[in-house]
Amino acid sequence: MKSLALVTAALVLAGAAPAVAQDFAPKEKGGWIISGRLSGVLPEESGKVVTAANVDTGLDVEVSDDWKPTLGFSYFLTDHVAVEAILGTTQHEISAVGGGGSTAVHETWVLPPVVTLQYHFNPKGRVSPYVGAGVNAMLFYGGENRNGFKVDIDNGFGGALQAGVDIALKGPWSLNVDAKKVFFDTEASINGGALKSDVTLDPWVISMGVARRF
Repeated sequence: MKSLALVTAALVLAGAAPAVAQDFAPKEKGGWIISGRLSGVLPEESGKVVTAANVDTGLDVEVSDDWKPTLGFSYFLTDHVAVEAILGTTQHEISAVGGGGSTAVHETWVLPPVVTLQYHFNPKGRVSPYVGAGVNAMLFYGGENRNGFKVDIDNGFGGALQAGVDIALKGPWSLNVDAKKVFFDTEASINGGALKSDVTLDPWVISMGVARRF
């Protein structure tokens, strides 16, 4: 939360910079922005592995990061207010970590769409920061078990906070940098419930790329 607040403050200050003669398309009501980005889903996971009787095994859950291309679609309800949806999918390895080291137990793809309502501070300027809040889903698919373990992960929904900035280039094109903090908890069942874990994932979704205004 502290990191997101610092990013937001920096972007708001950036938006106060004076605009030069406009050779770019400003943000405006009824307009669309479509973004192509490279996005990292970076979990800040925590979760203990316990037995069916809730006895601590001494193992913790670890989830790998992943970077993949994503698409973003924003529609402006007013000059300042927009709705954004992002689409993409990432692949993560799940491991059990203890005193004896780390053992991979499962690899899964996740579809983590996020929809946010945004406020854009300087829609007519070349540098236009924004903040947002919304909801996300975590849909796990294509799982592959590892090292003799069988793992089932529950899908679900969570919340999200967002801060970003658009830097207009020439015409309808702009650069985009975006950070989302997603809040999501799930349950994992291992070997038919012989082991289980309540896992907090809470990933950062860090994105950068190019956008076009329509």
